[in-house]
Parts: sequence; structure tokens; C-alpha cells
Amino acid sequence: MAERPSAAAIRALRAEHPKSRARDFAALNGITEAELVAAHVGAQVIVIDPDPERLIPLVRDLGDVLALTRNESCVHERVGTYTEFHGGPHAQMVLGPEIDLRIFPAHWVHGFALAQADADGTVKRSIQIFDAAGDAIHKIHLRAESHVPAFDALVAALRRSEQSDTLTLVPRAPVEPAKADPAKAEALRTEWDQMTDTHQFLRMVRKLKMNRLGAYRVVGAPKARALVSDAVTRLLFAASDDKVPVMVFVGNMGCIQIHAGPVDRIVPMGPWINVLDPRFDMHLRTDHIAEVWAVTKPTRTGDAISVEAFDAQGGLILQIFGHRKDTSGDAWDRLVAALPALEEVSA
Repeated sequence: MAERPSAAAIRALRAEHPKSRARDFAALNGITEAELVAAHVGAQVIVIDPDPERLIPLVRDLGDVLALTRNESCVHERVGTYTEFHGGPHAQMVLGPEIDLRIFPAHWVHGFALAQADADGTVKRSIQIFDAAGDAIHKIHLRAESHVPAFDALVAALRRSEQSDTLTLVPRAPVEPAKADPAKAEALRTEWDQMTDTHQFLRMVRKLKMNRLGAYRVVGAPKARALVSDAVTRLLFAASDDKVPVMVFVGNMGCIQIHAGPVDRIVPMGPWINVLDPRFDMHLRTDHIAEVWAVTKPTRTGDAISVEAFDAQGGLILQIFGHRKDTSGDAWDRLVAALPALEEVSA
């Protein structure tokens, strides 16, 4: 990587632009968001152990907080309490009724606890986790009702002995583009029909030397149906209008965050389509969407039908499923079936 600006230089730049959003400021100045946070290590920023097996059980004691997971194109924010943590060496889960996460701990590399005072003296507390390249993996923002003594106890328990304002970063891994093998189309369709659980899908396509988007392009309708580019916006409005509950999955390499329930207030703002509900917000850059697919996968309990959006590099932006708990899946299936198909997709 090119030589990075010093922590002092970052602080000086930030002092000149204190009100710009951290992510925007970092991008504008050619640094990562993690470097911006690390540059302020001291009284208001503490380096902590990011290991989720140590961190997440302590987060539960904070009570109601805002969980935030994002990628380049979509931000997913959910209010709730972290409960039902399940650890593991490669994958971990939080399975609470509101905070629902899939965690991949190898990417939880840099951790910070922030307690930063605004100009009016209000202290904003958060826990922020970044990957080895300095990109945000997961953030936890305390709310007015959160338990501050539990935050202080968390910081004391996880504080690292070395409190450096400089990070060692690695180059960001490129997004894997679509990998497709049309010669294996029949083998893909045969194995697709034999699935009994959606978790078998990625293993199946890897065995065939493809990936998610490549397999969708090859398998064909009705298993995977290409949709118009504004299909996600249409779907959100329809789910709101018809009161159809959904499951919204947004993630990155280190964390997937899930909302299960209704989406009510859908608000377009420039290139963004937003869900602005009391305990769930989502902000999606519709101009980043290059492909949308309606996908049907067989399971033991019936078909799992999703709508999935990808960016121009082939990266997965989000997935939306029907939320079948305590409700029939028929309404969701009708919403997806009504979405217009894209007549031609160039491979």
C-alpha cells in the first residue's frame, strides 16, 4: 500500500472538517475509516479486543442499542438488545428477536470503543469493528436508554495494553466477479433440484466452479429470473402497501445483519431508497444496482424465494426473503411473481 498519512495529519484534516460524515471524510482524503478512528486514540477512543466471543456477550449488558452493518451500497440499522449469542471458530450468530447477525470472526480485526463529546457536550458512545483493510464490519451505537456503566465495564474488560493511533493495514480484497460455466448448466439444474436447505447452495456452486451470481446467470428461469433494475424499490413499496413482512439481509465479509418483520415507511431521496421505521432503517443506493434476480431454492419446508441485488462488480448488495413466521408465504410469493422480468441479460 502507498505511504499513509500520519495520525497527526489525519487529526489536523479532521479539525478542519469536523462535521462531515466519517465515511465521507475518509473517502475524500484517501484514508480508511479505521485510520480516521485510530488517529484519535486517547481519552475518547480506546483500542479494544475485537474478538466477538469476548465482545458480544458484554454488549448484551448495554440493553437497547443500534446495530449497524453496511457494505458500499446499503446500510442496515436495527434497534434491539444482543441476545442468544452462539460462538464458533469460523461462524457465529446472534439470534435475538430484533438483533439477528451472522458473524465471521476472521474479519473482526480492529476494534475501538468511542466516547466522543459533541459541541453541546453530549457524549456519543459506540463500538466500531473494522477488517484488516480498514473497512467497517459492524458498529454498535448506544442510545439514550442504553446502560452506560455496562459500556465502561466492557471497555475495561477489552482494553488492549497497546493503544496506538496508527494501524497496519492490508490491501482490500477485490470483489469476485460472476463465475459462470454454461457447459455445466444441466448439472447445476440437477443439483439445484436436490437442495433441501438454502445453506447447501454456496457449497453446491463452488463444487461446480461457479459463484452465486454466475450460477443465477446459468441456471435460468424459473429457478433464477432476471428482474428490472428498480425491482427492489417496487418490492419495498409493495410489501409496505400490502403489509407483507419480509426478511432483509445486508452484509459484508465479516457480518450479515437481518431484519425480520414489516417495512412501513418507504422514502426515496435522490439515488437512495430508504426504510425509515421506528426500530429499523435501511438506506440503499439504487444507482449502484446493476442486476436484480428473483431466485427460488427448494427446501424441506417448501420453496425459499428471494429477491437479490448485485453491483456492477458482481458483489451482493442485499437479499430480501418473505418472513414466514406466523404468516402465509403466499402473499410474498405473489409480490415477487408480480415483479417485471428483464427480457435480456448480457452474460
